[in-house]
Amino acid sequence: MEPSPKDGESAAAAAEPGRGGAAPSSGVVVQVREKKGPLRAAIPYMPFPVAVICLFLNTFVPGLGTFVSAFTVLCGARTDLPDRHRCCVFWLNIAAALIQILTAIVMVGWIMSIFWGMDMVILATERRCRAAGADLH
Repeated sequence: MEPSPKDGESAAAAAEPGRGGAAPSSGVVVQVREKKGPLRAAIPYMPFPVAVICLFLNTFVPGLGTFVSAFTVLCGARTDLPDRHRCCVFWLNIAAALIQILTAIVMVGWIMSIFWGMDMVILATERRCRAAGADLH
């Protein structure tokens, strides 16, 4: 007696008439969205050179780049928290900087600070790509 195909395989084989039932089915991912916590969502979208400077500062003095990035929020930098007031987002960034500074002694804050700086550069790169894409249209 042969094993019967799984439900997903039989559905995939039925959907594609030219394909045999032996190959496993594959799912389709429509959209993947990262859910960010409030501290992570408070990282501002800065100009690329400023983000690189903040990464450099965070690498050598944990929390300093995050502290500097907090002031870019007051200067109008956009974040992923549009429903919060600018001062609230500023204080969230200050809190993140203090957490990084206070836990740097046990290396956790230093590592967190470097990752925070890398996120700043990634967000600045996304901002730059979106701006370049908008110029093409």
